[in-house]
Amino acid sequence: MDFAGRKRNCVPNRMIFTNSRCIFPAGIRDGIDVVVEDGKIVDLRERTDRREKNVVDLGGNYLASGFVDLHVHGAVGRDAMEASVEAFRVICDFHAGGGTTSLLLTTATAPIAAIVDVLNAVRNCRSSIKQIAGVHVEGPFISKNKRGAQREKFICEPTPDSIAQLLEYADVIKRVTLAPELPGAIKAIAQFHERKISVSGGHSDAWDEDARAAFAHGMRSVTHTFNCMSSARHDGIYRKAGLLEFALSEPQINCELIADGHHVSATLMKMLYRAKGAAGICLVTDAIAGAGLPEGSQVSLYGRDCIVKEGVCVLADGSALAGSASRMIDLVRTLVRGVDLPLHEAIAMATENPAREIGLETKGRLAVGTDADFAVLSQRLEVLQTFAGGEQIFSRSPNRYHT
Repeated sequence: MDFAGRKRNCVPNRMIFTNSRCIFPAGIRDGIDVVVEDGKIVDLRERTDRREKNVVDLGGNYLASGFVDLHVHGAVGRDAMEASVEAFRVICDFHAGGGTTSLLLTTATAPIAAIVDVLNAVRNCRSSIKQIAGVHVEGPFISKNKRGAQREKFICEPTPDSIAQLLEYADVIKRVTLAPELPGAIKAIAQFHERKISVSGGHSDAWDEDARAAFAHGMRSVTHTFNCMSSARHDGIYRKAGLLEFALSEPQINCELIADGHHVSATLMKMLYRAKGAAGICLVTDAIAGAGLPEGSQVSLYGRDCIVKEGVCVLADGSALAGSASRMIDLVRTLVRGVDLPLHEAIAMATENPAREIGLETKGRLAVGTDADFAVLSQRLEVLQTFAGGEQIFSRSPNRYHT
């Protein structure tokens, strides 16, 4: 369903969301009314039967904080690299249907000038598209050996000039993925970290010592864990850890996870959960332009031909995965049904953890003072409604709404 360009709803100053099962990080609670004023949660109170205005009856369905996706390239044929407001709206509207209320538009490995075009476009329009939390710059500072679907011709080392160009957009960039083993990477990590930009190691062939140096200078995350990253191998006669093992062993490293059932097997997802716990994992879709398109659809990832095949996006030659075709709710369902994780922990991986990772203090939690960003989920874990700042931005069915 395409919601791009549609007129947004008028939002009452005060709303009461009632008759739901509220999902908190510690568990699920019934009998809670969520009171919203001017787009913020102002009270979480015991449910009352007294008649009030602007009551939204959620029909006994789940109420979660809106999902936060740190890694979104595109959807329904559109890509963030288009650097157009129209593309951004289409992408955000599609992912709102999966419960996402905040996302980072994610660039591909490309010339710095093309990335700057995206940054400028986001800076100019983000106040009018409330789901855009900023930009995730993925590449071009990555390993050619671990490039995945990224274009090799644009891969480069971080230079003082390229980093200076990106830092001019420190207000827009919320996250950067780079390979810590590259010459100049450690200095770049320190510079990004100093400007409060989340630094994530990814598309990397790093050795353990490279990862440790990056951690010492501010790297606190890894990108799409298990995918396009080094793992244990021999250095001569000695066996050493790679970026994967460093991430699993270091409590302060948070791990992105594409839990679409294609990028990572159930056993590996369970292993990650055992190593990091729910608090150490951020679900990300890594969705590209094929998300939301039918089987066999052909799309491009900044010049790489891709195809939607069996529920995931792959390079047209079949040589590598290119990204997911999923929305965030799909990942939550995979963890609950395929990995047997508790629902409230899977929700935390899609809400509180990613919000914390990029410093979104008013996102990702059902708590007084936070934004009224909600995903209403059925018992079958389908997204029924999505709200951003108290405004309905997606609906599968009408509210039982009392004025």
